[in-house]
Amino acid sequence: MAAVDETTPDLKVDETPISPVQRRDSLEKHLQHRPEAQDLKNRHILLDTNAAPALQAAQLQLERERNTDNLKKGLEHRPEREDLISRNILPDTTAAPGIQANQKALDKQMRTDALEQKLQRRPTADELVQEGILDADEKPQ
Repeated sequence: MAAVDETTPDLKVDETPISPVQRRDSLEKHLQHRPEAQDLKNRHILLDTNAAPALQAAQLQLERERNTDNLKKGLEHRPEREDLISRNILPDTTAAPGIQANQKALDKQMRTDALEQKLQRRPTADELVQEGILDADEKPQ
């Protein structure tokens, strides 16, 4: 049967009946290209279960309830925020989540700058020898 385009009303629909032989041949052709059951299970079209079809809905409901229970148990045993902060898993910040990345980058840049300043003020090897901190033979090259 040909589809009718509603924007072109002059098209006529082919209403010629299909013979039983043509219908059977068409059905056989489609059955030959039918996807395998495992493929349908992998695509989540069929349930991957051995349960009777009448019990599959109950099985699915029980699986969902089991997953819900497991999730609730996991959340009950979830560590407190303070514990995660003390273990350095979460940052100790009161900043809004949207700006925490910027705050972290700023903290890193400030530490880098402070380290660079301290390295620039570091005494030279000659100064350390003059102050008696290093011996002349310990002086790095």
